[in-house]
Amino acid sequence: MSQNATVAACGAETTAENVPDLSHQRRWWILLVISLSMLIGVLDGTIVNIALPSAQHDLGFSDADRQWVVTAYALAFGSLLLLGGRVADLVGQKVTFLVGLAGFATASMVAGAANGFLMLVIARAVQGLFAALLAPSALSLLMTTFTEPRERAKAFTVAGSIAGAGGAIGLILGGVLTQYLDWRWTMYVNVIFAGLAFVGGVALLHRTPRDTSSKLDVPGTVLVTIGLFCLVYGFSNAETHGWGSPATWGMLAVGAVLVAVFVWWQTRAAYPLLPLRVLLDRNRGASFAALFVSGAGMFGVFLFLTYYLQQSLGYSALKTGFAFLPMIVASSSASAVANNVLVRRIGPKPVVPLGMAIAAAGLIWMTKLDLNSGYVAQVLPQLVLVGIGLGTVIAPAMSLATSGVEAADAGVASAAVNTVQQVGGSIGIALLSTMASDAATGYLAGRNRKDPGVLAQAGLAGYSTAYWWSAAVFVTGLVVTALLYRRGVPQQGENAAPVVHM
Repeated sequence: MSQNATVAACGAETTAENVPDLSHQRRWWILLVISLSMLIGVLDGTIVNIALPSAQHDLGFSDADRQWVVTAYALAFGSLLLLGGRVADLVGQKVTFLVGLAGFATASMVAGAANGFLMLVIARAVQGLFAALLAPSALSLLMTTFTEPRERAKAFTVAGSIAGAGGAIGLILGGVLTQYLDWRWTMYVNVIFAGLAFVGGVALLHRTPRDTSSKLDVPGTVLVTIGLFCLVYGFSNAETHGWGSPATWGMLAVGAVLVAVFVWWQTRAAYPLLPLRVLLDRNRGASFAALFVSGAGMFGVFLFLTYYLQQSLGYSALKTGFAFLPMIVASSSASAVANNVLVRRIGPKPVVPLGMAIAAAGLIWMTKLDLNSGYVAQVLPQLVLVGIGLGTVIAPAMSLATSGVEAADAGVASAAVNTVQQVGGSIGIALLSTMASDAATGYLAGRNRKDPGVLAQAGLAGYSTAYWWSAAVFVTGLVVTALLYRRGVPQQGENAAPVVHM
């Protein structure tokens, strides 16, 4: 779902002289190739969640470790995405695009063949690394292929629609592959899609010139990558070591210091990885905060509700995939209304906080789920409510996070959208997993741990706690966005990069 975020912005720092000479007839085929590459990343976000319980059972890793199957990818992708955009400028878009596809396919094969937890997590991290090369180069190619404004708007709309459908496709495909073949095929299927896109890219894309005017911000890259890893790892350690352990608070402290130093360095670097002017506008700052919050809450809902449906209610992988579909439909519908109607008429200040409130209400309602909950009466309404809330938050925030930036900053603003959402998801999963584990352990204290009924109730206690904390995150987001967003409908400056509203 994350790559759909960047479709709201036009990709990366490309000047007129860098536009390749593509024939009139081939550009729509190129759009198909680029859209397929975007679909791969979006598919991966949902297809893995559906398959995760089966993978855990097959490889025998613990509940404390399962979060890393999702987090390893999200953290690598989010922390390296800004670097990936710069590499695409320096090396060339076609080369970066093809290397990203080939690397992602190879890592997917390794993940599918994993014989243990460590091999799976390392492969997932490598997937995220190559996805960080693939995403910005795909958007840059889309931008340079379609130079006429109306055609460009149409191209971004088509690519965004295909990428947006990836969430729903991933749910169903994940269920089908897991139930009728094996969870490993949720990884192997990436090889098929990436292979098709690679062949199309080799045949259709022209080699683009390198941008020799900029350089890599190596210190910035090292600082932000290690800093974000320490933060996520610190939250994850709390589950196994406790909050008082140096392995927890020490990692959190180191991560916070490194991120703070990274922010300072961006004001000094000659070629900053993330120019702070992108974040300092109030509406954009509020939008990045909203995307961070929605990433933390959204990833948590998918992870814990997947386990609830499969382990507590006994749903199959395929049935779980279909169970999530109403949430996707509700989110897509709310996105269209919020971004294209409400924000354009009354501005983001009342709209985005309202979405936060709706999502929080749905999550609080989810805390009432038990072992006897029926789907239509007890699960479906909460899913739809959370979907409406997420759609009302994400679409306006994506658009406004890139709206109003100068054309030269369009690429980095686009990459930053994905970064904050992925990092928010990584930290959210780590924090919520810790809280859920503590609640389950607390419930088991003094009870018979061999009783299946007791274990089932302990699982429910963990899920309920995760929903409460996720609701608290959205309430925090409500307060922050209500304070930061300006009143009224945002106005776009004359020199701003164009933004396509989805």
